[in-house]
Amino acid sequence: MKALVLIGGFGTRLRPLTHTVPKQLIPVAGKPMLYHVLDLLPADVEEVVLATGYKAEVIADYVRHHPLRWPVRTVSEAEPLGTGGGMKNAGGGMSDPFFLLNSDVIAAADLRAIVARHLEHGGVGTMTLAEVEDTRPYGVAALAPDDRITAFVEKPEPEAAPSHWINAGLGVWSRSVLDAIPPGRVVSWEREVVPGLLDGGVYGFRLTRYWEDAGTPERLLRAQRLLFDDGRGGKAPLPRGALGTGPVATAPGATAEGASFGKYVTLGPGAIVEAGAHVENSIVMEGTRIERDAFVGGSILGPRARVRPSHRIVGQTVGEAGEV
Repeated sequence: MKALVLIGGFGTRLRPLTHTVPKQLIPVAGKPMLYHVLDLLPADVEEVVLATGYKAEVIADYVRHHPLRWPVRTVSEAEPLGTGGGMKNAGGGMSDPFFLLNSDVIAAADLRAIVARHLEHGGVGTMTLAEVEDTRPYGVAALAPDDRITAFVEKPEPEAAPSHWINAGLGVWSRSVLDAIPPGRVVSWEREVVPGLLDGGVYGFRLTRYWEDAGTPERLLRAQRLLFDDGRGGKAPLPRGALGTGPVATAPGATAEGASFGKYVTLGPGAIVEAGAHVENSIVMEGTRIERDAFVGGSILGPRARVRPSHRIVGQTVGEAGEV
């Protein structure tokens, strides 16, 4: 099997950081969000195809310098084509069936079990579903007793939602579904294509552990907590010479002599946390400096940002080379 990974959107809810860093490359629990998504794939996947749009060259360059265990091919779009248009643009030569993954969801999912369910039902697709309270930002499925999806509504108002089970952004689809996508124009996979596939048999696969749409700062940090708690942040010991609890995913070249840490921190390459400073529940990217006696909590600091001495920041997103 091959995997088609959708890397779209402008990351507007994570600005100003995403003016220069694609959201899929923001490090979470020690590695880019995209790489946590790809970790779900079986080792014997034949090829991973990245359907890229915004900052496509940045993503291609990162993957080139940080190789994955599968052959990877990036296919960019000249202009935004939507989720369906991006699939059509990058879907040439897909396997039958193929994996379809969103690049900004953090989840515990057994993709081999999803393939088995797909083959068992013999329909055109199997879509992972997560149960949420607020369905408004998502595509929502109506389900028959055998989990066949009988209706699919994108971003309905609460009173119109057919259930609380939403598209979790991971699935297995027959190659024939790509034929249902009109070429050469913007197409929404969720609004325009999926409803027309239901007669061919689309089934839900309910996720029973964790799932997070990591598209906002709050959700991104919650995803990081989930990953650490699931052991997907590595051993994550405290940096040398630091105090506190951790876990802290410390990249090579980062230093924190005399600093202290609470739970759930990613510390990027070459980041410096000076003595007396404290960091908790945060992402600190490459080359950032947190100066003496500062406090950083619930925040995301972009590459080469600076936090001034004794300054306190809580719940902030700071762009590349920003100063607070």
